[in-house]
Amino acid sequence: MFDFHMHSVVSFDGKATPEEMAQAALREGLQEICFTDHLDYELGKDVQVMVFDTEVYNAAYDHLSLPGLKIRRGVEMGLKEYNQQQVKQDLQRREFDFVLGSIHFVDEMDVYFKEFWEGKTVSQAERRFLEQTLACVRVHEDYDVLAHLTYLSKTRGHPCPRPISYEEHREIIDEILRVLVSKGKGLELNTSGVDRCGSYLPSIDYFKRFKELGGEIVTVGSDSHAPDRVGQYAHAACQMLKDLFGHVCTFEGRKPIFHT
Repeated sequence: MFDFHMHSVVSFDGKATPEEMAQAALREGLQEICFTDHLDYELGKDVQVMVFDTEVYNAAYDHLSLPGLKIRRGVEMGLKEYNQQQVKQDLQRREFDFVLGSIHFVDEMDVYFKEFWEGKTVSQAERRFLEQTLACVRVHEDYDVLAHLTYLSKTRGHPCPRPISYEEHREIIDEILRVLVSKGKGLELNTSGVDRCGSYLPSIDYFKRFKELGGEIVTVGSDSHAPDRVGQYAHAACQMLKDLFGHVCTFEGRKPIFHT
């Protein structure tokens, strides 16, 4: 089983060392993991203070090894409508096995906090988040898999955490999925929402539609920032994807590997 979305102290919000996270993965019976530390961009700043130091990343991971566990090196890129060149430039820092693309900022606000929600109904906030997601996937090319499509569901500022309904926002969600399929991108089943909003991010109906539209690349990630969440719900999530698609994917050298 696999966990392809993990953060250590190399991320600005990580709580444990790479070794501690890898040991937790072994205890959970995982076969393969990928560290995907945040390479995000703070709004309105010339100096991007949320960007990790490449030398720190290299020192943390290049010699990390544990018998019985395959360890991949990845990154979670913060996508915005206007930062395609910055993303391309930062991906030249080193070779990565896997690149997640994620959306954390909308309308110059971090959607994790209550500021984003002020003056909006929950449905309006969801719609605006999905509109920004669609705008980003349309213009970006330099990522492999879209992370936590319904990330907004679990954010701290959410006044009543709930899954984003596929049926309520079907038109725009379908367009996001069509863009992913047309560009050969994958979709992540992120498990971090199960005990925060009652759903995987996104829920399995999104994946059924992704498959109907021709999507094939699917990954599982816990989005863990501490050892106690490594591999959380990953076994069940991998099985769900295998039942639906016949496989779940890992990555090496930016190429998907299909595990049947």
